[in-house]
Amino acid sequence: MRIALDEARRAAEHGDVPVGAIVVGPDGEEFARAHNIREREGDPTGHAELVAVRAAARVRGHWRLDGCTLFVTLEPCAMCAGALVNARIARLVFGAADPKAGAVSSLFEIGRDERLNHRFGVEGGLLGENSVELLRAFFGSLRARGEK
Repeated sequence: MRIALDEARRAAEHGDVPVGAIVVGPDGEEFARAHNIREREGDPTGHAELVAVRAAARVRGHWRLDGCTLFVTLEPCAMCAGALVNARIARLVFGAADPKAGAVSSLFEIGRDERLNHRFGVEGGLLGENSVELLRAFFGSLRARGEK
């Protein structure tokens, strides 16, 4: 999660919401790390989770990420949680809950929904306060400048 937090800081450096992610394989090997690039790239799908999952699939040579764990600093939204189902991720570990958009424990439980063709383990709160601090600082800075 500390690597994901470093990635989140990188996102804030170029004006993106500070969210970072890392995909780790079944044997603990790092497949990919990423951060939000939505503002930088003008890409509505430029969430850290999606960027990391795409990169991990390229490294692994297959879209299935069976046995892999995604660490991310903020609870994934519905788009990202759906991508984790489709990528067959085994486990998700997130830092801060997202009461406004979180789709794995706050608003929905997409990773545990038995109606879907795949489910993944979910653990929340790992270094969550560190993630919250980054988000508060980022949005506080925006408000101080009169943005967003």
